[in-house]
Amino acid sequence: MAFKLLPFSCILFLASSILPVLSHIQGPHLRANTLSGNERNPSPFGFLKAIQGCRKGDTVKGIRDLKLYLAHFGYLHYQKNPNDRDLKEDHFDEELEAAVKSYQVYYHLNATGTLDGPTVSQMAMPRCGYHDIETHEHTHNSLHIVSRYQLFQGRPRWASGQLTYAYGPTFPARFIPPVDRAFGKWATASSGYFRFSRTTSYQGANLKVSFQRVDHRDGSPFNGSGGVLAHAFTPRDGRLHFDADERWAIGAVPNTFDIETLALHEIGHLIGLDHSQFESAIMWGSFAPGVTKGLTSDDIQGIRDLYGF
Repeated sequence: MAFKLLPFSCILFLASSILPVLSHIQGPHLRANTLSGNERNPSPFGFLKAIQGCRKGDTVKGIRDLKLYLAHFGYLHYQKNPNDRDLKEDHFDEELEAAVKSYQVYYHLNATGTLDGPTVSQMAMPRCGYHDIETHEHTHNSLHIVSRYQLFQGRPRWASGQLTYAYGPTFPARFIPPVDRAFGKWATASSGYFRFSRTTSYQGANLKVSFQRVDHRDGSPFNGSGGVLAHAFTPRDGRLHFDADERWAIGAVPNTFDIETLALHEIGHLIGLDHSQFESAIMWGSFAPGVTKGLTSDDIQGIRDLYGF
């Protein structure tokens, strides 16, 4: 996966250097097929390894990309700074240290402010594209984090729990059943408040599910294989996009991502849940390949809080 008409996506800062590619179904997985071999491309978060160990006062090539990463996911406010010169510099300043500490606190890491190994490992994890926290200025009292589920600013929600959904015309047929199951699991978890009905009218559906790649004209382009896996919009926009350049599968298949797990997460965004700080929750923002996850009490409590059922 509150985007204020921008999706939980995923990555403006690296996508500009990645060209659109063609895709096809290969074996049990949805994969990209490019002349250069997309599977050999480095991760869009690969810059992190080169700057591991950096700390306040260092000037190292790649720190600018770290600033862009943290700004995109809500830990820096350079976007609102009338003088954005610092964003273009590879200098590890005091504000970047505060942002790194905020990131470390959010992901339950040791808040050193240094780009240490555990922090780099977490940042490099494939993830949802929506930001973790609202962009803010770093002061001792400015960062307020809820220690479990979170709701979007303004608590956007659907007026009714009876929602239709549809798949885009190129959505792979074999992935429809697991995404259907994800909708059904949210309906069950809501004690019947949500009733999701599949329709053949893609344009007329409340929720629109599709595979997209790179710049797909929603304001938040994907970044090729690795990095951001999917994103969705808040109520009441209804769009959910999977990155077609990732390796997708059904179930826990090594080196692939379970489509149902990511669908559960992104549907959570569609109905109003922000990222959770509870690592077991489906609304935790990052995902490991080859594993599956389901809804937890944290996720269910969040949606009950929002809709009052």
